[in-house]
Amino acid sequence: MPEQNNLEKIPIRIFPNETGELSIEIAKIIAQKIKENNQAGEKTVLGLATGHTPLDVYRELVRMRQEEGLSFKNVITFNLDEYYGVPPEEHRSYHRFMMENLFNYLDIEKENIHIPDGLVSQNQISQYCADYEKAIEQTGGIDTQILGIGRDGHIGFNEPGSPMDSKTRLITLDEITRKDAVSDFNEIKFVPKQALTMGVSSILSAKQIILIARGDHKAKIIKETVEGPVADKITASHLQEHPNTIIFADQAAASELTRIKTPWLCGPVDWVDKKLAYGAICYLSQKLQKPLSELSESDLKENQMAELLKNHQLLSLTEEIVENLKAKIKSKQDLPTEKKILIFAPHPDDDVISLGATIKKLIDNKNQIVSVYMTPGYTAVFDYAVENFLLQLEKIHLAFDFEDKFQSIRENIRQFLQKKNASPFGSLDTPEVLRVKTVIRMVEAISACEFLGVQKYEFLEMPFYRTGGAKKMPIREGDIQMVFNVLNKYQPDIIFAADDLNDPHGTHRLCLSAIKQALAQYQGKPQIWFYRGAWQEYHPGEANVFIPLTKEEVEIKRKSIFRHQSQKDTPPIPGASDLEFWQRAEIRNKATADLLKLYGIGDYEAVEAFKVKAVG
Repeated sequence: MPEQNNLEKIPIRIFPNETGELSIEIAKIIAQKIKENNQAGEKTVLGLATGHTPLDVYRELVRMRQEEGLSFKNVITFNLDEYYGVPPEEHRSYHRFMMENLFNYLDIEKENIHIPDGLVSQNQISQYCADYEKAIEQTGGIDTQILGIGRDGHIGFNEPGSPMDSKTRLITLDEITRKDAVSDFNEIKFVPKQALTMGVSSILSAKQIILIARGDHKAKIIKETVEGPVADKITASHLQEHPNTIIFADQAAASELTRIKTPWLCGPVDWVDKKLAYGAICYLSQKLQKPLSELSESDLKENQMAELLKNHQLLSLTEEIVENLKAKIKSKQDLPTEKKILIFAPHPDDDVISLGATIKKLIDNKNQIVSVYMTPGYTAVFDYAVENFLLQLEKIHLAFDFEDKFQSIRENIRQFLQKKNASPFGSLDTPEVLRVKTVIRMVEAISACEFLGVQKYEFLEMPFYRTGGAKKMPIREGDIQMVFNVLNKYQPDIIFAADDLNDPHGTHRLCLSAIKQALAQYQGKPQIWFYRGAWQEYHPGEANVFIPLTKEEVEIKRKSIFRHQSQKDTPPIPGASDLEFWQRAEIRNKATADLLKLYGIGDYEAVEAFKVKAVG
């Protein structure tokens, strides 16, 4: 059963990050309902969502069908939504997503699959939506409804302001939703402006609702949904009115819940736990904007921490925290020297974005560094960069009178890009275009490496990434083997691995999974330095190594990021921010430094943070 307190108005179960436990548990619930209804000779009606969030659930259901014989012949499905104006065969349509990720692998009857028709004519929309509602009612209603949640709290495509009594309808997508979809459509101009969606009332009519939330970027809205009041501006909050709703969240998505972040506000806690006490004191310092050494007993009493004083002497505790944090500060002479180091970067710029200054320090310390780029990152290259690149090649050929063998390729690409940009939703790039985008990012990565002094690099182009689009395949043996081969080749003493899980494509999460699975097979025991920075940053309480940066080192890091010209000037994936990656990195590094300064640890220009652990 989910843990719950009086602040949480919806039951919520919390699962470890990066594991399949959450998805497996949900798949088991669905499978059990199907089996029970099959035995009773009854139909099972499922409400389904699309996108990255439920993908692992669908993969587990496919596995159950293929390996355990779970039958879907008596299952009827209704999908939540579909982009309006998008043909079902279009590679970004929800219809195609569902077929390619679930229905094509099940024994479900085609007439039992219901997905909103994005091509229904304008004058028929009202009747079509009413018929969709009627079709659900005629089945006896949805048994289990699967939901994701948007950063603004939308469920289905019920944007903020959607009333509780809303039914299936055509809706205009708001700016946040369309920005979040850029990662699927590559450019905002290709993102549809409207969608068909089940209404809030349609969703609440389900007998059981399961909402899935993953990642830190969902933490704030999960807290508001679960602990805040019911309000149209946060559509998901209406789930508080449903008698059988449960939220399945990973630790990252649950991190802002009061019982996780500030559990003493929920009731008595075990203040003997030093980790809890440390966290509470740092939280209070941040809340009151007072250095740790200046916190008083009155501050604790006024903020519901009086019981902490029965187990700890405040002065002693703050001194311990300060000394503990100071011990984590590592200057250049404290860093490894003459070691073999592998830096695994999910995309070709994640290394310099997250630890560019640290890389330079490690180079200066005579470490042998190899940057390993796990994917080509071509989905984040704008088409104009391809045109510019090919034009540069053409002019170089003319300037040096080279024999020109690529005119036909350039013409093919030019014609494709013209058609792509004339189409309403774009299209998947051809292999030629993907190859050019791959080369662009490869050249930029090599340039950044050489700027910092990294002499060796590997470009893996892992199989899971080879979809041509934003959605990725699951990690399989071929991906793990690639990482394993690199480990065997270089026999590292230390590896760096990206640990930020907010990347909208899920690439960082998948790359980390491949690294961990490869390490499980690898005989060596390298030290692992986990890093963040591209999409999120470690809080000082999470990190155990802080590397201060001077103003000059911040400038070096910025210049190394600037070597990735295709990622500059316009954010390739706006997501939660319209800032470029170099700006995000500097803001986060400065924020870490400012927080350490607030605590009374030191005054630094910027700080790169890491979580270091040994394998085994």
